[in-house]
Amino acid sequence: MSQNHHNDREPIFRMVKRAELPDRQITLLRLSALILALAAGGLFILSVGYNPFLIYGTILSGALRSPMAIQATVKIIVPLLITSLGVTLAFKMRFWNIGAEGQIIMGAVFASYFALFHADWNHWVLIVVMAAAGMIGGGLWGLLPAWFKANYGTNETLFTLMLNYIALHIVSWLQDGPWRDPGSQGFAKIARFDKNASLDKVLGVHFGWMIALALIVIVYVYLRYTKQGYEISVVGESQETARYAGMNVKKVLLRTMMLSGAVCGLCGMIQATGSDITLTTGVTGGVGFTAIIVAWLSQLNPVTILIVSVLFGILEKGSSVVQSSFGLSTDCADVLQGIILFFVLGCEFFIRYRLVRRKKRAEDRGEGGGR
Repeated sequence: MSQNHHNDREPIFRMVKRAELPDRQITLLRLSALILALAAGGLFILSVGYNPFLIYGTILSGALRSPMAIQATVKIIVPLLITSLGVTLAFKMRFWNIGAEGQIIMGAVFASYFALFHADWNHWVLIVVMAAAGMIGGGLWGLLPAWFKANYGTNETLFTLMLNYIALHIVSWLQDGPWRDPGSQGFAKIARFDKNASLDKVLGVHFGWMIALALIVIVYVYLRYTKQGYEISVVGESQETARYAGMNVKKVLLRTMMLSGAVCGLCGMIQATGSDITLTTGVTGGVGFTAIIVAWLSQLNPVTILIVSVLFGILEKGSSVVQSSFGLSTDCADVLQGIILFFVLGCEFFIRYRLVRRKKRAEDRGEGGGR
């Protein structure tokens, strides 16, 4: 009786962790998810009165149809790629860094100081100093929640998230006060940087894309082949194991979060001096949150992050072309992106877990008992 009563209280369905699936099966599941995502997206496009093939074709051609379109797509990919690499360092250690937005902003703020007040320095000295300042700004903003976590056990998800808003308000304060452009008419803004303080272009795009490609190699080697990278993995798996192996968990935590913030801060410097050529409250463009999705979709693999970032860049640039070509609202483009993400993320979930029905389990137990 009590057994039956207990069974009634169990949920009908529950999630159970899967055994590791073979690579071929995982690839097939991901391809199926992508096809389903495109099909569901196609149905949505059809429901708002457009031809799905035409819209998908426009997304692709809009992102890649000309050298100018490719350059614009690359400009979208660069910050997303760098930020994804930054948060990957923290996520490998199971430290939930949701503060990439704030770290990008602080990197941009630190770099902008030199761009605004030391623009007369030698160009390359200034670029190097701004890059270092950006990394320090982002690194310190990342170190702050790590220090509180290590010493007081604070919740890093909430802490890093709140720091995003503080960083944003620092830029608003600078814009309205100390760094306000005296020549700004009507609304407050920070002056455009001098040409000497902006990143040079290589193949029509600021050379931030070269830094991004170099970072893929650096992060990959760091995580895969260095002692510090190994320590990050062990701490991520189990802090107790790491302590037992003689590792200084607190030191690993602080060092890794400073590095994670520094990479995001470098992205801030690149955005401010390469893309915007000034400091604004929109310096992040929302990549801090999108990067979290990219990092997880890529299984925290730096090489896969490049592929996923390129796909996201094409989708974003192509969607903006669809908006202007067909008069579709931004909401429709966002819904389409959301549908594709829903299926792809859902697939990642079902690669790790499977749905089990209670009734079937009860029957199995009964059969087992009969035998």
